Amino acid sequence: MSLEEEIVRLKKEKNAIILVHNYQRPEVQDVGDYLGDSLELSRKASKTDADIIVFCGVSFMAETAKILSPDKTVLLPRKSAGCPMANMAKAEDVRKMKERYPDAKVVSYVNTNADVKAESDVCCTSANAVEVVKNIDADRIIFVPDRNLASYVQRFVDKEIIPWDGYCYVHDRITKEEVLKAKEEYPDAPLIVHPECRGEVINVAVKALSTGGMVKFAKESNAKRILIGTEEGILYRLKKENPEKEFYPSVKGRICWDMKLTTLMDVYKALKEEKYPILLPEDIMTSSRKALEAMLHYA
Repeated sequence: MSLEEEIVRLKKEKNAIILVHNYQRPEVQDVGDYLGDSLELSRKASKTDADIIVFCGVSFMAETAKILSPDKTVLLPRKSAGCPMANMAKAEDVRKMKERYPDAKVVSYVNTNADVKAESDVCCTSANAVEVVKNIDADRIIFVPDRNLASYVQRFVDKEIIPWDGYCYVHDRITKEEVLKAKEEYPDAPLIVHPECRGEVINVAVKALSTGGMVKFAKESNAKRILIGTEEGILYRLKKENPEKEFYPSVKGRICWDMKLTTLMDVYKALKEEKYPILLPEDIMTSSRKALEAMLHYA
């Protein structure tokens, strides 16, 4: 029996589902029950009847699934898979920032660890960040942890945004010069980029979209070629779901190594041995859940 067949068998035996982020390895994407961005997948987790959720992504994603599905067992197949940007914001430092700006509300990107979410008034995603910030009752916003997403949101709101000095090392390394070169090479291909990119990159793109937004754009666009400005892992899904179209990275070699840590063997071991379970203190679970639920209110 192949590893893929063993995974299918164990899923049925243990009433488990596998959630896979768009940036994961192709072979891991292929065994997933659902593909998507972090919040899409967490919502799937909260609605499933499965007893076990295997989350193929990085730690903050599995934490979010656990927060929204506290009664389920949530497993992170590769324990060391973290997010460098999420780790740039510490709960203690957020508390200090709140003391410094007592009239401000804290909006934390879903790409944060659970203890930071617990210090936040509301969470947001790259897709709904503008809407959340527009609707929250505050004129001053502490935006954690991505300075590039904060800058993107600032374009659309008449509020003071105090950005955290964090960034995604994958998106922040995409440069204007590189994407302009790609646009010259493929002049008929619209360029779509992630809002975690720098402002000068967003300025030369057709749209700034979350990975979920990119999947939708790819399906609906009449373009036969599309340039993608995000982590390269999403190209596999885009090509698989739109075989009649061509997709190119705006810059080659932009890879999130944490996203690539999870292997098929890790998924198999997670199911077989039920490791590594996400365990969070009850107070962190409660406070962070409030911030995530507040997002649904504002967006």
